[in-house]
Amino acid sequence: MTHHNVSNGIKALSLCILITFTGCKQEEKQEEKQVMTSDNILLQEWTGPFEGVPAFDKMNVADVKAAMEKGMELNLVEIEKIASNSEPATFENTIVAMESSGKTLNDVFTYYGILSSNMSSPEFREIQGELAPKLSEFSSKISQNETLFQRIKTVYDASQITPLEAEAQRVVDLTYKSFEMNGANLDAAKKERYAAINKELSTLYNTFSDNVLHDEENYITYLTKEQVGGLAEGFIKSAAKIATDNDQDGTYAITNTRSSMDPFLTYSTERELRKQVWTNYYSRGDNGDEFDNNELIANILKLRRERVELMGYDNYAQWRLQDRMAKTPENAMELMNAVWPAAIGRVAEEVADMQTVANENGDNITIEPWDYRFYAEKVRKKKYDLDSDEVKQYLQLDKLTEALFFTAGELFNFKFTAVEDGKVAVFQEDVHVWEVTDIDSGKHIGLWYLDPYARPGKRSGAWATTYRSYTSFEGETNVLASNNSNFVKPAPGEAVLVSWDDANTFFHEFGHALHFFSANVKYPTLNGGVRDYTEFQSQLLERWLSTDEVINQFLVHYKTGEPIPAALVAKIKKASTFNQGFGTTEYLASALMDMKLHMADPANIDIDKFERETLAELNMPKELPMRHRTPHFGHVFSGEGYATAYYGYMWADVLTADASEAFAEAPGGFYDKTVADNLVKYLFAPRNAMDPAEAYRLFRGRDAKIEALMRDRGFPIPKK
Repeated sequence: MTHHNVSNGIKALSLCILITFTGCKQEEKQEEKQVMTSDNILLQEWTGPFEGVPAFDKMNVADVKAAMEKGMELNLVEIEKIASNSEPATFENTIVAMESSGKTLNDVFTYYGILSSNMSSPEFREIQGELAPKLSEFSSKISQNETLFQRIKTVYDASQITPLEAEAQRVVDLTYKSFEMNGANLDAAKKERYAAINKELSTLYNTFSDNVLHDEENYITYLTKEQVGGLAEGFIKSAAKIATDNDQDGTYAITNTRSSMDPFLTYSTERELRKQVWTNYYSRGDNGDEFDNNELIANILKLRRERVELMGYDNYAQWRLQDRMAKTPENAMELMNAVWPAAIGRVAEEVADMQTVANENGDNITIEPWDYRFYAEKVRKKKYDLDSDEVKQYLQLDKLTEALFFTAGELFNFKFTAVEDGKVAVFQEDVHVWEVTDIDSGKHIGLWYLDPYARPGKRSGAWATTYRSYTSFEGETNVLASNNSNFVKPAPGEAVLVSWDDANTFFHEFGHALHFFSANVKYPTLNGGVRDYTEFQSQLLERWLSTDEVINQFLVHYKTGEPIPAALVAKIKKASTFNQGFGTTEYLASALMDMKLHMADPANIDIDKFERETLAELNMPKELPMRHRTPHFGHVFSGEGYATAYYGYMWADVLTADASEAFAEAPGGFYDKTVADNLVKYLFAPRNAMDPAEAYRLFRGRDAKIEALMRDRGFPIPKK
């Protein structure tokens, strides 16, 4: 997931619908340089190799506030100059001028994003809290600049009579629409209230994130030597090192993050400890203390509803989805409701299989949520003779990285070459950098940064981001992109072994990076994305992990170097639809909850009660939770990037399954040159330079079909 980061001066302000920059996507950034004479490193021009790179090794939290304030000040001067231009509004002096603005602020946000997502600290969080309302006010000063909007409207109206060339027209349309959606047509009193709501929300989003991070950092389960039964040797060593780092020598630390929780629940033989770890994880933000998020969420929902009602919308979802592929919340709900019955039906089958295994073992239990992963693993062994821990022995992070590069070479003609340590500044010693070039021409395309390991202050999950995006309107720029994961750092000398799911996620996030590197757009705004479409490219890339070419070359045993046995590969492929009930249901429950919360009347909403009652109405199986329970649903409540948009993963899944069948049907399979060329041409290079639905039709010759998704997951095809 990208999920999920920062932005680009006025471009992000208008197109990300900026309420807080932490809720925006860094994919939607376009960094360029502006020479500044300043002692503040965050304000200085990027220097060094590769057209200049961020000085990550010199950044200081103490510089953040001053740099942000200066960046905003400079950007507002630029905006005022555009707005007050005495010449009649044209595409060049208004839209292109806006595209060119905000470069200094944009560079500052690169550092801000790292300090927020990768290296957060109590000192930074305090500054972040102070800046949140200021950023909101800054955003409002642009989105509510009446003179600026009238110039945009003049250009837009003229373009409706005499259209511009395709990319220019797309920028005009997107810019006008985003200002309109941000209340540019409101009267003065409503604009004032709109800005006040945004300011209040920015603080709430910041507090929400801090509360979740607090619970992730402060609920650690320490095990004794007698309590590590079932756990893999490498995991035990990592847990011991984390415990030592926390001054708990002789114990084993299970941190309150998915990368630690998931393997523990899958393999630990200590049922009461599984319950404790499960409870810690799924209670983040919901512990009835000063870090509880329930009341805060209710306030967010009320403010979001009030804000869109100012513009005449019935609810937040209606406002949000108008420029997405789904267009309406009803269309999104229709897709989710079509898949939901098959998903929970499959869960019932999975639970029955697990209960049978538990009964055969004489365990004398009824399957509970903290048992699901543990017994699912036993069913996997029984039904498919597939041991996930055995598979992990062939999934080394270093070899998987090589597999990413191989795939990028075959499909995109990209070559990745390690950059010598010290040549490019990094923000943490575990971060490494590769140069990306075109295989045929040798042309430099950009740099890829990898930050693989979990650590205190780094937000959970996996994401991709850009520090500089490709554009050509002021001369071609190279791309600086990164992937960020939370693999448990191994003990010295040990290999990093990951699960099949984690390997899939690794490929997924690399798909986002390839989307950045493939971009061929003229203007920064076109590097943005349509949320229910931008996950498609990354989800599609997951499919290459299970191709024979990747399996045969890169899945080798971490000790012997022997390739993964064909028999084990056959088991993996045979079990490809295993546990799809769990995976689909935990995700869909969160996506449905997101949509239903934003369509409900928030006047007197009790979040805990709403969650319970909604799940009951859905007949949510009691044996598993939502993937993201509401009190820690950061996608939706730490900003607005995924609010009423979490369904987008499933929308993208339909595209993914359908596009995968295009490759499967091609003469060259998943490495078919013609299909790959069309993939890059229509689905990766344009970014948001063309309507996503039209882009997909150009690739496939038709719209995507839900039947492909159902086949993919082994679900029955719904009757029409």
